[in-house]
Amino acid sequence: MLNKKNLRHLMVAAAAAFAMPAMAQQNYAQDSATIKKIYDNALTSFESYENLRYLTKQIGARLSGSPQAAAAVEWSRQVMEDMDLDRVYLQPVMVPHWVRGDKEIGRITNSKLIGTADAPICALGGSVGTGEAGLSAEVVEVKNFEELEKLGKKNVKGKIVFFNRPFDNTLVETMGAYGGAVDQRGGGPVAAAKLGAVGVLVRSMTNDFQDVPHTGNTRYADGVAKIPAAAISTNGAEQLSKLLKNDPNLKFYMRMTSETLPDVLSYNVIGEIKGTERPDEIIVVGGHLDSWDLGEGAHDDGTGCVQSIEVLRLMKDLGIKPKRTIRAVMFMNEENGLRGGLKYAEEAKSKGEKHIAAIESDAGGFTPRGFGIEGSDAQLQQVLTWKPLLAPYGLHNIGEGHGGADIGPLKGQGTVALIGFKPDSQRYFDYHHTAIDTFEQVNRREVQLGAASMASLVYLLSEYGLNGTTAKAQK
Repeated sequence: MLNKKNLRHLMVAAAAAFAMPAMAQQNYAQDSATIKKIYDNALTSFESYENLRYLTKQIGARLSGSPQAAAAVEWSRQVMEDMDLDRVYLQPVMVPHWVRGDKEIGRITNSKLIGTADAPICALGGSVGTGEAGLSAEVVEVKNFEELEKLGKKNVKGKIVFFNRPFDNTLVETMGAYGGAVDQRGGGPVAAAKLGAVGVLVRSMTNDFQDVPHTGNTRYADGVAKIPAAAISTNGAEQLSKLLKNDPNLKFYMRMTSETLPDVLSYNVIGEIKGTERPDEIIVVGGHLDSWDLGEGAHDDGTGCVQSIEVLRLMKDLGIKPKRTIRAVMFMNEENGLRGGLKYAEEAKSKGEKHIAAIESDAGGFTPRGFGIEGSDAQLQQVLTWKPLLAPYGLHNIGEGHGGADIGPLKGQGTVALIGFKPDSQRYFDYHHTAIDTFEQVNRREVQLGAASMASLVYLLSEYGLNGTTAKAQK
């Protein structure tokens, strides 16, 4: 029996099939030839890859508020100014300034089986520190918030709560597995503190078994004690869980010197090519310029930034004159505040700008698979009519999906469609938010393919607009 969601999917697919004759009206041969030129150029140019090399190796990690984040702003502004775009500008935004401090120490102590053993941890973004002496307490393990509530204050007060819910590895799309586990990182410290806990450990957000801890942002709430919160590597989590079963009174020692400093002025960096026929209709393509401080921010999200810049370079180099304005945005502060995305949407609304589509690349620089469309059925139907043009390049996974965090605040401004670029997801969480997210982990050809994929969709959006957002363009 069909449920409402499956029925809707079938109706959209059927509508797209019936709309296929529209492809003939769009001069399929010319569009196919243009897309081929886009791929040919992208796959024989080293510019995006060399841009990534500079961003990661010369600038490095770019946590909001850091000198490296400021350097990345100036670098990306200069790169786009050198492209002779119609406009390059900075959009001011105040961002948080959290600092990690000394390298964290994690240690299992007083275990009957092993005595004392080091455990790889890292502070979660926004966490308070433990103080110079560190924190030592007994540990209580839970898989979810329901288990925590059942324990109650009697069993939690004065202890470190260990959230140990793993990814659901039966899910093929690892983004779904991440979504099913990440709430313990974001909400764990508040839930534990309400019951009197003195600290929190969270299993790292990855489907792999590693000794590398994965950071990521956490949250506090007014009126609730702020307690230190750290991620523990998946191998460390497995070991700690095993030992707790045999020794429920063991203790864990953690030392972190992280702190939050006053907000800092930073910028979104924006470059654009004006549309020749409908310049007031804007297509955004972007990634976030900030990264966590442990590695080099290569997959998250250096690749998204250089791919977005590459979209503009391809248009310029190939002499493509877009009918609609194409704007590349390097968003600041996606990782621990989303202030860049919020500021961009706020400015767009105050200026009465008309965005017809926004594409974000924030899932790593891996082999392209398709796009997730967050919009109306009519908009999805139109994108599906372009699938014959995109499928030859491996873009088969086109359908409903999440647009992206930075472009999310644009939702509700007119009829803008939010589109998430979808590369292969299987390796992303090996590197996500870690010290091993480095330039060496990125494949040059995969980055080039991603840029070409995004540029091809941007070209089609510029030529034809989207159903429900604009009148049909004429060739």
